[in-house]
Amino acid sequence: MSNDPRMAIVGAGSLSTKRIYPYIGAAGAHLVGVCDLDGQKAERNSRRFGGRPYSDMAKMLDEEKPDGVIICIGPEAHAELAPIVLTRGIPVYTEKPPAASASAAFDVACVSKQTGVLCMTAFKKRYCHAYNAAKAWLDRYEAADLYSISIDYASAQYANDSPRTSFLLDFALHIIDLVGFLVGDVHQVFAFAKGLDAYAVSLEFTNGAVGSLNLNCGRSFSIPTEEVEITVRGGNFMTIHNSSSWRIAENGEPAQWREPPTFTSAGDSGNETGHLAEIVAFLQAIREGGTTRSAIYESYKSMVLYEAIARSAQGGIPVEVRYEQL
Repeated sequence: MSNDPRMAIVGAGSLSTKRIYPYIGAAGAHLVGVCDLDGQKAERNSRRFGGRPYSDMAKMLDEEKPDGVIICIGPEAHAELAPIVLTRGIPVYTEKPPAASASAAFDVACVSKQTGVLCMTAFKKRYCHAYNAAKAWLDRYEAADLYSISIDYASAQYANDSPRTSFLLDFALHIIDLVGFLVGDVHQVFAFAKGLDAYAVSLEFTNGAVGSLNLNCGRSFSIPTEEVEITVRGGNFMTIHNSSSWRIAENGEPAQWREPPTFTSAGDSGNETGHLAEIVAFLQAIREGGTTRSAIYESYKSMVLYEAIARSAQGGIPVEVRYEQL
């Protein structure tokens, strides 16, 4: 393999066209194949970004023999197609959600382990600049000293009539994944909900920390709401705004402040949002034969937490979070 991995993409819809195709070259890869059941979409993205158009994934894999495959077509198809690619020995990157259910995500994780081939999920929060800084800062402290995390996260209205139009699964899953990345596994959740549109979630982590999530789809896509507060014993705390600005206090005194010169991070280089950074991480794993911070088993655990929140909200009861071991 050259220093520029040969990549193929399955899916040529609006999300991938906006957030994946434009970053392939910038991340250091060469696009060789574009696959979509809608041949016109495949041909359009082939013209725009390169690679040969296909309407059959198996044919594309046979003819192009890519070093890696990106799949962005919906949660059910992510879990269906990823194992096919993995069993060919090709690393896979799927958009989130990794599957429509935790059990389906676990099945993919099992295939990844059995084949020894990487499957990662595009949980962009794990790769964006602010949360990388937050993770590095938190890693300086003992887990027992973590006190709490609180997050407000909101979008515009979702239809909530299918997995693809589910606010909790499609949008809030980013934050559900983020709390695990920053603080660790969750032991128990309790959630209230207003229909499928708003959730108030209490979390108890296995390390003893606590958390709260305020999630709703009553706001705006163009004016994001993403506010994070983290507290550690001893006057140590961090505030993160819109996944781009942050303030850190240590021992009760100001320690670090960052304010990028943008109102939102929607038009950034791809490192503030993580859209470019996660592809760069995938390519690095391909080159080095390694893994990423959003490998499929981590994504499975995020799906377990998502289902626990949904069950708690529906039943009005605390739900213990249990993860199967690979």
